[in-house]
Amino acid sequence: MNYEAIATWSQVISSVLFIGVLIWLFRRFGIPLVMAAQKAKNDEIALAERRRNDAKAALESLQARAGNAEADAKAIRERAAAQAQRERQATVAQANEAGERVLHSAQGELERARAAARTQLLGELASGALALARTEAAERIDPERNAKIVGGFLRFVERRAQN
Repeated sequence: MNYEAIATWSQVISSVLFIGVLIWLFRRFGIPLVMAAQKAKNDEIALAERRRNDAKAALESLQARAGNAEADAKAIRERAAAQAQRERQATVAQANEAGERVLHSAQGELERARAAARTQLLGELASGALALARTEAAERIDPERNAKIVGGFLRFVERRAQN
């Protein structure tokens, strides 16, 4: 063998040994580092997916709540409108009843005032007529005739009282 072949084979063997040591070092230290990095990334991805799924679930829950809130708000608006309508009708009915009572009371007061005025007018008329009658009677009727008229009136009243 010649020295050149030995040098070439020495280069080949050292290259093969160098590559073998590199492979061994990569397998000994590189693969665990890559695997650890891959596991860390996988864990990070899994955590991100969990967060995404939790966010989706929370979003769906909030959307359902929002839908329920809209339905509740609509129901509340409808109940409020119905309640307002009932209260308006009740208020109108109460106002009508109060108006009727006031009108009826005013009519009663008017009738009482008319009756009082009529009674007062009749009293004044009777007083005036009595005064006029006394004046006229004193001028036209003498005491004898007055006694006769009063006696006849008293007999009339006694007969009425007996019947």
